[in-house]
Amino acid sequence: MTGRSSRPARWFLLDANRLLVAGVSTLAVFVAFVAVASAVSPSFVTQLESGDPIETMFGAMITVVVTGTTLVVTIGQLVLTQENGPLGDQRDRMSNSMDVREFTADLTGSPAATDPAAFLDDLVRTAADRAEALRESVSGSADASLESDVEELTGDVRRNAEPVSERLDGARFGSFSVVSAALGFEYGRLIGRVERVSSVHAASLSDRDRELLGELKGSLSLFGPAREHVKTLYFQWALIELSQLILYAAVPALVVAGVTLAVVDAAAVPGATLGVANVVLVVGGAFAVTVLPFMLFVSYVLRILTVAKRTLAIEPLVLRGE
Repeated sequence: MTGRSSRPARWFLLDANRLLVAGVSTLAVFVAFVAVASAVSPSFVTQLESGDPIETMFGAMITVVVTGTTLVVTIGQLVLTQENGPLGDQRDRMSNSMDVREFTADLTGSPAATDPAAFLDDLVRTAADRAEALRESVSGSADASLESDVEELTGDVRRNAEPVSERLDGARFGSFSVVSAALGFEYGRLIGRVERVSSVHAASLSDRDRELLGELKGSLSLFGPAREHVKTLYFQWALIELSQLILYAAVPALVVAGVTLAVVDAAAVPGATLGVANVVLVVGGAFAVTVLPFMLFVSYVLRILTVAKRTLAIEPLVLRGE
């Protein structure tokens, strides 16, 4: 998905609640099944009377649900495996994390936040403050081009930082809101602009200007790995949540598939509703319930893959249209 993707596509792939996406997708499967089953010739009811498509369909669905559930639980176990390790590895992880927190505290001038949203927000606000300090430092410079370029850079940083900071304020980790807000901060492109200002106006910059440019670049550069870390934690959280939801959905799916396989046929569900045979509605509903675990899997994986595609490059490389 590119930066020019439509709002409905972004809503479906990223912003919408994953349970809602799975529910809408399951409803679409039900509607499509009923529409096709009612329109085909010979009719679905006639096939039920002359053969046994229910046994074929739901026998296969039981196998699919059991196999798919086992696969997803295995994925969840792999995620958990990454959190396990000997004491030395865990100590190294903690040591590296504390080093980053100390660097962040030095950069922002305050202790690093423990909340992921607040941690990212501190970096975004620091970048905006450093850009404003740089603008004030070059104000009145003899190099009018430097002053103009820094003014544009400061405006660009603020236009990026303000909406992201507003969305991060109060965002709760575990929902997608933190990662979604972080995706809006174009730190890579801003780093490129800082580097161009440093290069083009090297002769006109004072020592203080260079220091402020370095601090601005440092805060922007730290946002990249910080976002990637928060994104990785969210991916792990989402995959564990997905495993739980599929386990919850698999049990009723198996029950519905088994009951349908055992008792439903054309004679067991007579009559019609709004011109549609009741047996078609029952079988379609049962089929939709059995595919719900798969729709949950699709809804979560779509978001994960979309985010991964948009954040392939941690360095200042813009891989998509803005």
